[in-house]
Amino acid sequence: MSKVSHERLSVVLGTRGSKLAVHQSEWVQAQLHALAPHVTVTLRRIQTSGDRILDVPLAQIGGKGLFVKEIEEALLSGEIDLAVHSMKDVPTELPDGLEILCVPPREDPRDALISRDGKLFLDLPLGAKIGTSSLRRQSQLLHARPDLTIAMLRGNLDTRLKKLHEGQFDAIVLAAAGLRRLAWAHEITEYLAPQISLPAIGQGALGIEGRKDDAFIRSLLSGLDHVPSKIAVLAERALLHRLQGGCQVPIAAHATLTGTKVRLEGVVASVDGKELIRDSVDGTIEDPESIGVQLAERLLARGGERILQGIYGTA
Repeated sequence: MSKVSHERLSVVLGTRGSKLAVHQSEWVQAQLHALAPHVTVTLRRIQTSGDRILDVPLAQIGGKGLFVKEIEEALLSGEIDLAVHSMKDVPTELPDGLEILCVPPREDPRDALISRDGKLFLDLPLGAKIGTSSLRRQSQLLHARPDLTIAMLRGNLDTRLKKLHEGQFDAIVLAAAGLRRLAWAHEITEYLAPQISLPAIGQGALGIEGRKDDAFIRSLLSGLDHVPSKIAVLAERALLHRLQGGCQVPIAAHATLTGTKVRLEGVVASVDGKELIRDSVDGTIEDPESIGVQLAERLLARGGERILQGIYGTA
């Protein structure tokens, strides 16, 4: 464990107000207390645009950073000192002066299917109604099962589960990480294989954002940084940045590390799932971002550019 100079005795951590966001922030709060017991970390809940607008699909709201913008403004104004985000919600371009200072150990990045009758994905009835707010999930699920009916599902995890149990859907798809963090893994019917639903960029990883010039916060977080998780996220985010994608475009990527080697798998798909381009690139941990760019170029050359232009043109 790293030692932290106690030049400040209290810091403020910004978080969204959802049950999962607060749980994740409280976990970071506890880790920092263990690293630096003399530093008091206070949580401040901040409502974001993405939390306020719940009756419109995310892809139609437009803009990037729907779940981080207000929190980043609080960081820049000095109202808070650090912020905990789900990395899949964080745009690849951050405001001037801010930086992802720390990526703690990543949770399970896979998508999870929760079905009302306990049926696996391939066993769901013809035309089954699946709830998801993600175009990435929609496109991949329809590619595997064109017969499915995809319906918008917004809201916090508990709200989404309630809608399923009420019978509004035959099944829903959520990030396994959130369910596991909240000790709701027992709800999961099936972890979806990456061949069916490749995860979102950064899914399962937390990112702790702070001001670039805040040496104290950087030092405080150093003992919580998990290098393998950060390398994987850097590779995935470099792909997303090259493709100019936001969190709601049908782009997926997942990096895995074996020793000093990195394998990055990526997908670009049409919204209706009729076209899906999948590829992978191998590289080393020394330069994960170049792996992301290399894979992005391959996906673009194989038809991804045409697919994305069609999506951006109608967004």
